[in-house]
Amino acid sequence: MTSTNLKIDISGAPGSAAPYEQLRAQIAEQARSGALPAGFKLPTVRGLAEELGLAANTVAKAYRALEADGVIETRGRNGTFVAAAGDAAAREAAGAAQAYAERAHRLGLVFDEALAAAHAALRSRYGQ
Repeated sequence: MTSTNLKIDISGAPGSAAPYEQLRAQIAEQARSGALPAGFKLPTVRGLAEELGLAANTVAKAYRALEADGVIETRGRNGTFVAAAGDAAAREAAGAAQAYAERAHRLGLVFDEALAAAHAALRSRYGQ
């Protein structure tokens, strides 16, 4: 299933991520890369669901996750738009990193142990 406007490709292959996660990841990547510029108006939930052959709830779930991550913003009846570049994502990542550092310190990890745990988690998530 492909969306021509957004260049979204949802794979139904065994072992692929859930459709909402594929949609979320692809929109997020396109927004971060600039392929979807800040202010780009996204299709309605129903419109994109129809275009991709997905349930409206699947698209709504992806949009909610993207909004929570600061990638998109909903402007009421005016629609859903790509949010201004990365400031919100950078702030949230910095906050998460700070929370991790505080937790690792409370657990009694030394700097190198905390760093190794963070590197392992990042390598696992990003496949490196």
